[in-house]
Amino acid sequence: MLELKNISFDVAQDNVHKEIIKDVSFTIDDGKFVVITGPNGGGKSTLAKLIMGIEKPSSGRIFYNGEDITDMSITERANAGISFALQQPVHFKGIKVIDLLRLAAKKKLSVSEACEYLSAVGLCARDYIDREVNSSLSGGELKRIEIATVLARGTKLSVFDEPEAGIDLWSFQSLIYVFENMQKKTHGSILIISHQERILNIADEIILIANGQVKQIGTKQEILPELLKNSAPTCNKIEDGGSKNA
Repeated sequence: MLELKNISFDVAQDNVHKEIIKDVSFTIDDGKFVVITGPNGGGKSTLAKLIMGIEKPSSGRIFYNGEDITDMSITERANAGISFALQQPVHFKGIKVIDLLRLAAKKKLSVSEACEYLSAVGLCARDYIDREVNSSLSGGELKRIEIATVLARGTKLSVFDEPEAGIDLWSFQSLIYVFENMQKKTHGSILIISHQERILNIADEIILIANGQVKQIGTKQEILPELLKNSAPTCNKIEDGGSKNA
């Protein structure tokens, strides 16, 4: 279980403190598929970075399975069982895809095992297994490889920041299937930052964030109809939001 208690985060701009996250509290129970959504600039990605330890809260505490992880490093949180997929995946010059998957799995995966993870995210394994994770790969390819590493880790909590970015429509539909299977396999929780209707539609719970604050928490049946009614800047269909560079 992940619990955020009274989390605030501010940054200094021109000697003025700007509050990005304002007294946010919520709980993500085990085995839940939760989506954080809301207008651009509302603080969604910042929340994901706070959960993973990339940023530190100005106040408040973060607990994972009853343990206070607020002051833990990214590595310590990863070792505690939290995975994080960035909105913009990083390059690893000199590291092959199979090596990255082995690092994620923390064991020497066989080629066939590594290929299974790549195939699960819609990549032809034989074309990618020995490629370097560098700028020769498109944004969509990097995104899918990163999701494959999260699959290989098999952690109890996986956090994805806009996983649909750079993913074409066909791959996006496969991505939904990946998330559903991941949850069944790990019996863990998945937290996704997203605007996309199809991701929102498979959520157990939706958290609406705007202006750095929680505006609403509830089931998709309670929240999604209202979001769709007021979709313009909060909820998009993949045809409008998906990139074609995968």
